Amino acid sequence: MRHGRRVSSPKRTRSESAPLGRGWPTRPTVSAVGRSEKGKKAIHTVASRSHAGEPVLYGREFGLNEWLVDEQYERYLQDPGSVDQTWRDLFATPPPEAGRPARNGTTAAHDTDEATVKAVRVAALIHAYRVRGHLAADTDPLKAQHGAAHPELDLPAFGLRDEDLERTYVVDDFAGQVTMTLREVLKVLQESYCRTVGTQYMHIQSSQERRWIQQRIESPLPRPDRAEQLQILYRLGAAEAFETFLHTKYVGQKRYSLEGGESTIVLLDALLLCAIRHGVGEAVIGMAHRGRLNVLANIVGKSYAEIFREFEDATDIRSVQGSGDVKYHLGAEGTYRALDGGTIAVSVVANPSHLEIVGPVAQGVVRGKQDEAALKGDVFRVLPIVVHGDAAFAGQGVVCETLNMSQLPGYRTGGTVHIVVNNQLGFTTSPTSGRSSTYATDVARTIEAPVFHVNGDDPEAVVRIARLAFDYRQAFHKDVVVDLICYRRHGHSEVDDPSITQPAMYDRIDVRPSVRKLYAQALVTRGHIGEQQVEGALRDYRERLERAFVETRALPVPHSPKPVLHEDGPTPQVTTAITEATARHVIASQTHLPPGFTVHPRVLPQLHRRTTMLDAGTIDWATAETLAIGSLLLDGVAVRLAGQDSRRGTFGQRHAVLTDRRTGVEHTPLNTLGSHAADFAPYDSMLSELAALAFEYGYSLARPDALVLWEAQFGDFANGAQMVIDEYIASSEQKWGQRSGVTLLLPHGLEGQGPDHSSGRIERLLQLCAQGNMTVAMPTVPGNYFHLLRQQALSERSRPLVVFTPKSMLRLKAATSALPELTTGTFRPVIPDETTDAARIRRVLVCSGKVFYDLDAYRRSCDLSDTAIVRLERLYPFPEHEFSAELSRFPSDAEVRWVQEEPENQGAWSFVRPHLHRPANRPIGCISRPQAPAPAVGSARRHAGEQKDLVASAFR
Repeated sequence: MRHGRRVSSPKRTRSESAPLGRGWPTRPTVSAVGRSEKGKKAIHTVASRSHAGEPVLYGREFGLNEWLVDEQYERYLQDPGSVDQTWRDLFATPPPEAGRPARNGTTAAHDTDEATVKAVRVAALIHAYRVRGHLAADTDPLKAQHGAAHPELDLPAFGLRDEDLERTYVVDDFAGQVTMTLREVLKVLQESYCRTVGTQYMHIQSSQERRWIQQRIESPLPRPDRAEQLQILYRLGAAEAFETFLHTKYVGQKRYSLEGGESTIVLLDALLLCAIRHGVGEAVIGMAHRGRLNVLANIVGKSYAEIFREFEDATDIRSVQGSGDVKYHLGAEGTYRALDGGTIAVSVVANPSHLEIVGPVAQGVVRGKQDEAALKGDVFRVLPIVVHGDAAFAGQGVVCETLNMSQLPGYRTGGTVHIVVNNQLGFTTSPTSGRSSTYATDVARTIEAPVFHVNGDDPEAVVRIARLAFDYRQAFHKDVVVDLICYRRHGHSEVDDPSITQPAMYDRIDVRPSVRKLYAQALVTRGHIGEQQVEGALRDYRERLERAFVETRALPVPHSPKPVLHEDGPTPQVTTAITEATARHVIASQTHLPPGFTVHPRVLPQLHRRTTMLDAGTIDWATAETLAIGSLLLDGVAVRLAGQDSRRGTFGQRHAVLTDRRTGVEHTPLNTLGSHAADFAPYDSMLSELAALAFEYGYSLARPDALVLWEAQFGDFANGAQMVIDEYIASSEQKWGQRSGVTLLLPHGLEGQGPDHSSGRIERLLQLCAQGNMTVAMPTVPGNYFHLLRQQALSERSRPLVVFTPKSMLRLKAATSALPELTTGTFRPVIPDETTDAARIRRVLVCSGKVFYDLDAYRRSCDLSDTAIVRLERLYPFPEHEFSAELSRFPSDAEVRWVQEEPENQGAWSFVRPHLHRPANRPIGCISRPQAPAPAVGSARRHAGEQKDLVASAFR
């Protein structure tokens, strides 16, 4: 029966856990289950093979559960200690030869000790419950009938009968016992796996982890004491009263309520209490909008008055939030206070409506905080909690990307507690249309995370699972998932009518009492508390809400002046030059290797060349970057660099981490600058842009003191992270007052490599620029790149930086810098043309990036002294003052042209056109490729012809 959630059994695979081979080679296996021509189920048995390669039949069938024996044998072969003693005894016994006569005239198979075989069947039963007991668990609060049996868990499926119930069997420490009757075994199994919690953990490869979980869920369940019950009831009352209060006071306003899933507050409460007791210093919560206001009020401690002001639309728009955002997207920081006086810092990360994208942002925030704490020797002191929706958890790919990060060196955070608030419904989409898997959480099995499905209407079970999830995270530093199966009392938003698309489901919801009422009734029935206590606690909470509401309504409505906007001005100048001694100290690290370290023969010459560049005046891009990062480390500024192939560099230019050619040992030269230098953390990321960039953005929020660099393999690939750029990098300061100093390195340049390896989409980034929200630059010399990185790290005002970095220019001899460019001066937003006589100029070409070198080469080859080429190194904030000063050097009637490699409808032209026109006060021409839907052509020969024509046309 389906009530908005898939409850059917999985496709009939032989196991949900370890990949299987050919099965136990001494007995038959079920290889397929199909349908006969008459429509009846047919089991096709294939004889397994013995170690000698001959087919042998064991003689005792396990019916539907043949797969269990196969699975146990596979594990036994890999590690005998990973299976119970009963299985080890069976598999260690030489298999009987089929048909060999016994002394009494029967076959050896019939002479097998009955007790031993029965013990194996009981062991198989235990294993089956561990693997598939969750399918029979009572986890759905809307299900009409609870406790439905599953055919693979029936006794006959194991060759067991009712008369076996009172017999005693060896159970090998199951439930802490040596022997048990079959009836006792069944009772423990049903209590452990088939009540209001369904547990999936047998897919985990580690036998240590599986046993850890088994010991806890197969032990007698502790009953909460009266204080714990009152704590649960109070939290449920607070969650429910908050929602019903808003529902009655702000009719028709969207708030994405938690009604139907109020146990979420109980779950978070239990997690934070565990965190306090284990000395965790802080919790960071990432969540979408459903239930967010409730969490802010009842967990983070955001004042009711502040929330009410947001409903009254009375927030001062002149505040740090700029134009602001809707109330259910806002983040907050606060302190969670336990009833016993314990406290923990809690924050909720601001998020857009793109649901799951907040997940990797929260992970980045946590990793940043943890890295900072690690400097003091306090590892994993921050607990990440991510609250998901069921439809989004199954449907959005960024979830899988983020889960994949969980154990990677550059991204792990010591384990995240994932809470899926499972409404059993998307907006109006049922699970049968929203996912192909049995559960919304099945994607978490890819990282071997345990999944606990818990009935949201059993808050005591919710608390128990919250504690278990936290303990697992602390023990193994891995992700864990709590699937809180509940429902959504209203529609996707409060103005939506869900009965239009799910009428039967909402008929059941309409008549169902809230979880608070159900729990209170249960406590009263048990005699644990009285009716007066129930109503008293709820009345006290409602009175506090009412007082805050009255006070908010009494406040005068603020005027609506124009918001204060940031100016488009550049970042204030800071000293970015370094001393020659610093430069030489940094460069020396490139060839100062550990004893016996063997550098790859293709890399060693590059490192040696770096040591000669300072004196030769030929500092290339990789060396300038090394000097920028190394000098920042010596200044005490930590640097994090992440991206696909970033340690080596996409184009084999960086070599931030060296690998010993013989041993594979790694060495990071810039981490040998001395004990007082900050840490350099270069990481190769997984093959992702979306989650990877979101993570770095979050990291930059937590570490404003560090230079955080994300590098795209090619600038084109940043379009896979456009959501992060739009929703966070470009607009977070305006929406949430949230400042980030994340730096994007986007390799850019049309070089005949086709449409997908040419453009970092300059036009898209510039379209987002306003109110001084970020810096966009395309430097043409390594010295300017050096100053740009140091300026980004040392500036007091954080804002994102986007650098369109070179590809072919990395090794262009003309694109080098001398040491004095680094030891003097600063970043130059405009590089003037100092090679010409300004009075004789008839034409001024303005450009950015690699095309300058093509233009300059053409000018030199044709000996054209009447053309100046001015380089615009910073596109935003537009350097109007510097550009005007340079343009004023030339005759007022000189023609001004903008030159770009990109098609006319792409690149920087549409953005710079008005900025160029104002100081020029004359028509500005554009030399570019014709308008095109793709950034570049696919033919290298055609590209070369186009480039030649473009450069020549700039001088006509």
